[in-house]
Amino acid sequence: MGKQLRLDKLLADTGRWSRKEAKLLLKQGRVKVDGAVEKSGDRKVEPQLAVVTVDGEGLRWAEFRYLMLHKPGGVLTATEDRHQKTVLDLLPPDCRDLFPVGRLDKDTEGLLLLTDDGELAHHLLSPKHHVDKCYLACIEGEVDEADCAAFRSGIVLGDGTKCLPAELESLGAGKCLVTLREGKFHQVKRMLASRGKPVVGLKRLSMGTLRLDEGLKPGEFRPLTEAEETELKKL
Repeated sequence: MGKQLRLDKLLADTGRWSRKEAKLLLKQGRVKVDGAVEKSGDRKVEPQLAVVTVDGEGLRWAEFRYLMLHKPGGVLTATEDRHQKTVLDLLPPDCRDLFPVGRLDKDTEGLLLLTDDGELAHHLLSPKHHVDKCYLACIEGEVDEADCAAFRSGIVLGDGTKCLPAELESLGAGKCLVTLREGKFHQVKRMLASRGKPVVGLKRLSMGTLRLDEGLKPGEFRPLTEAEETELKKL
């Protein structure tokens, strides 16, 4: 016998409903298991074998969950903090067992992946895999070709920290794109500051193949699509 899950947990694990909403679906008779209406959330099923539908639509269950969050500024990228709001506080209770992949500074907004897949998280964050991360930076001044060349060569920060070669693209006065293949502390801010271009705002647009859904407002989230999951795992 394979792994079994409570039916209400299986519904919640799809990321489409909270546990409370799942129980309501069951109560309303909208859930079927192998063609028969099931109203009990206690019912144990094997996700890989049972055919579970909601309103006639088959469920796509996976062992791990992946959420895309548009992290707002002013929120910590952490699983818990006694004094400040964290990214997990933006999620429903049923998603509080997820963890952020990497971190964004408190005042930085943009794409943040949350999951319970430790292996994928390790792969995305491992320096040897050099997964690209692209940021939109609002700066004082305008970057020039000398700045772009310095980024391509690999900047050495004032404290001796050596940065891998990175891409810098000017978007005109006050804006630029930065693409890194590592994630040192405050790296984008420190690299641009070293070129006399202080950062006044920062937003992560992508991580590997995963791009921020611009339809998500700051603080909003959604499950990854099947295509997004597949592309991430190819990395």
